[in-house]
Amino acid sequence: MKAVILAGGEATRLRPLTCNTPKAMVPVLNTPFLEYVIGYLNHYHIKDIVLTQRGLTQSVESYFGDGSQFGVKLSYIIEDTPLGTAGAVKNTEKHLDETFLVLNGDIFTDLDITAMINFHLERKAKATIALTPVEDPTRYGVVEMEAQGRVTRFLEKPSWSEVTTRMINAGTYVLEPEVLAYIPPQTNYSFERGLFPLLLERGEPVYAFSSSGYFMDMGTAESYFQLNWDLLSGKCRLNWGGFTTREGMRVGKQTIIHPTAQIEGRVVIGDNCTIGRKVKLTGSVVIGSGCTVQSEAVITGSVIWSNVQIGRGATVRDSIIANNCHLHPNCCITDGSVLGDNVTLLSGCKLDPGSKIEPGTTVDT
Repeated sequence: MKAVILAGGEATRLRPLTCNTPKAMVPVLNTPFLEYVIGYLNHYHIKDIVLTQRGLTQSVESYFGDGSQFGVKLSYIIEDTPLGTAGAVKNTEKHLDETFLVLNGDIFTDLDITAMINFHLERKAKATIALTPVEDPTRYGVVEMEAQGRVTRFLEKPSWSEVTTRMINAGTYVLEPEVLAYIPPQTNYSFERGLFPLLLERGEPVYAFSSSGYFMDMGTAESYFQLNWDLLSGKCRLNWGGFTTREGMRVGKQTIIHPTAQIEGRVVIGDNCTIGRKVKLTGSVVIGSGCTVQSEAVITGSVIWSNVQIGRGATVRDSIIANNCHLHPNCCITDGSVLGDNVTLLSGCKLDPGSKIEPGTTVDT
C-alpha cells in the first residue's frame, strides 16, 4: 500500500521557528519530525511514500533523498500554488492506483494502521477517517457516526452548543482511488469541507475508525513542547526516540560535560556539545548538536536547536531557541519565549515572558 504525507502547509502557527525550517524538518528530540512519520509507516510495512511539498523543499530532499537510507521509497510532488489537503492528494493521482493512506504531515500518532486498513476493507468503504477523542473539540472537525462506524455528519470547528461528540478528525485517512474523481484538478480543495461532505451527499460509504491512541497536532509552539515532553516520558507507544543511556539522559558523540554540571530530569544532548562548569539542566531539556552552554547557566524545561551559544550565567526557562542563536552572559528568557534562527541577545538582556523574536534579530534590552 502507498501513503501520501501532506507536508505542503506554511506552518504559520509555528513561526518564527518555521521561517527558515519546513515543519517536516523541525527537530523533535533532535530528529526531524518527518523521520518519525516515515519510521511509523515503515513499522507498518508501508514503504512506498509520496510527499507533497510547497516551499523550503531543498532541506527535506537533501536529508531524506530517495528514502532508501530509511528503508522506504520516497517520491516528491511540489505544489506551485496551495492546493489544500484534498487538492494536494489529487495532484499525486498518477501515483495512486489502489487503496492508499493519507496522513497530515503535522500529526504525531501511534494509531494502529493495520487495524484501520482492515476495518476499511471489511466495510467496503470508499473513505475511512481516523478519529480520536479530545478535551476541546471546538478547535477541530467533529465527526458524527452510527453504531457500526458509518459517518452521518461532519461539523468543522463547532461551537460548544453544537458539540455532540468529542471524537475529531485525526488527520489520517484510508481512501479508494475512485474518490479522486470527485476532486477538481489544480484547485484548492479540502477533505474536511469539500470531499468528505460531498461523498456523504452522493451516498458513498464513508466510515470512521475510532482510536484512543496517542495524538498530537504539532501546529503550535505549545503542542511542539508537549510532543517533546511526551516522547521523553514514553507516553507515545511507538517511541523511536527512546533513551539509550541510564538515568533518563541521552548524550551524543564528542560531547563534553563538566563534572560540576548538575543534570536532573530527562535530558537529551546532541553531538559535539560542551556543557560548562556548574551548569544546571533541570526538568525536561533537549539540546541540539554543536551547542555550548557556558559556566553557571541554567536551562529548565526548554528545547534548544543546533549550534546555539548560551553565555555564562544565562537563564533559559520553558522556552524554545532555534538554530545558530547566541545568548550573551546573564541573559534571561522565560515562560514560552521563542527565538527564531540567528537571534543574538546581548549581555544582560531580559525578554518579556512569551516573546517571539524573528530570525536574525539582535536584542539589547
